Amino acid sequence: MQPSDMAYDRAITIFSPDGRLFQVEYAREAVKRGTTTVGLIFGEGVVLIADRHIGSHLIEPDSIEKIFQIDDHIGCTASGLVADARALVDRARVDAQINRITYDEKIQVKTLVKQLCDFKHGYTQYGGVRPFGTTLLIAGVDETRSWLFSTDPSGAFMEYKAGSEGTGRNKAMKYFEENYRENMTMEEAINMGIKAIQRGSKGKLNPDAIEIAVITAKDKFHKLSNDESKKYVKKSFA
Repeated sequence: MQPSDMAYDRAITIFSPDGRLFQVEYAREAVKRGTTTVGLIFGEGVVLIADRHIGSHLIEPDSIEKIFQIDDHIGCTASGLVADARALVDRARVDAQINRITYDEKIQVKTLVKQLCDFKHGYTQYGGVRPFGTTLLIAGVDETRSWLFSTDPSGAFMEYKAGSEGTGRNKAMKYFEENYRENMTMEEAINMGIKAIQRGSKGKLNPDAIEIAVITAKDKFHKLSNDESKKYVKKSFA
């Protein structure tokens, strides 16, 4: 960073001379330090997979949550500051319930993503706040089709067929670009997602650390048990 830039790296409301908001970029760095998460659209729905990175055998795996249910047809996985992610998930849940009460119907996935990103964008415009240091992969199935979005700390969002966030994003996305195909089965999508996370991991993949959730029009949001997740991990590398 140039010395002339130093006066601009603390205030969220001030652009640097070259048009950058450093606090937003710092928030993105927090995301890059997070564990790897992936999402894939398959034939009947969407699968979300997260590496919980259990750093000690003393930690209870169930106490670490990286995949969250927002509504019965929408879920998300977080990479970055998990506390920030929980605050955003709570906000998204409220938005989903308000839509049900107001219109007597479930919220569309893209509508929820837009509302949440508008909220995140507000935290880049006012003094006394900071951007959320987390990226959410939001997945869902509504009456139109299956959806997968990645949300940025700036409030921007992008739609994907297969996406990844966190420390292993680049390697996981490269694997998806080479191997992803549409209309896969659920088992094929889970297998591909686990292998993508393994590509982005620095060491051997811990079966106890993998969290998996599946969203379909028929079964809605469903998070797999630890035993089910471990079976898929072992099967992927059998």
